[in-house]
Amino acid sequence: MNKKFLKIELDLDFCLIAIISPLKDYRLCFLINKFLNTNYERTLMDYCISYPNAQSKYFSQFYYKNTSDNDCYIISNKGAEGYLIPEMKETDYFILLRNFCDKEELQFILTHLKQIKEIQIALEINPSTLKSKENLIF
Repeated sequence: MNKKFLKIELDLDFCLIAIISPLKDYRLCFLINKFLNTNYERTLMDYCISYPNAQSKYFSQFYYKNTSDNDCYIISNKGAEGYLIPEMKETDYFILLRNFCDKEELQFILTHLKQIKEIQIALEINPSTLKSKENLIF
């Protein structure tokens, strides 16, 4: 009997920025909005990851659509039930930029994030290197 295997490739068409900061999520978004002239707003529902036969995990989420029609999210890495990306436990937040490919604008964002004194580290992460990258696909 012949066996067929299905190979699935994840669509990782986004940029990912990891942020380490002791700030609460709403305070971080306020400062990002101020320094980057954006308008991140809390979404009505938290970001949820559901597993079969396991407890769902919820993470705070903020959304902004920029002038280039790119979807931008700030998602907390730490929730009451665990971590969004468990291999990056030291990271507090992620900025996820969908359909975003402008390296100059990404460098502009990183430069301005580093100017916020309450942000200890802000750096770009390659999503394909993460073990739990499927948690970032929604």
